[in-house]
Amino acid sequence: MLATEIQEHARRLFEAHGDKAVVEAAQKAKSLEDSGEAEQAAVWRKIESALKQMRGPNST
Repeated sequence: MLATEIQEHARRLFEAHGDKAVVEAAQKAKSLEDSGEAEQAAVWRKIESALKQMRGPNST
């Protein structure tokens, strides 16, 4: 998945879930990791990271 696609996915997830979007992405990544789907989990970790960047350094 391209970086622009990651950012777009993160933006849409944030619009849908607000501040809970990071948690949603992390849970999805964990679920995929537990299922042995490492590639898909890596994509969700990138989405999680993009969401954290969108929120800024002072967000908790």
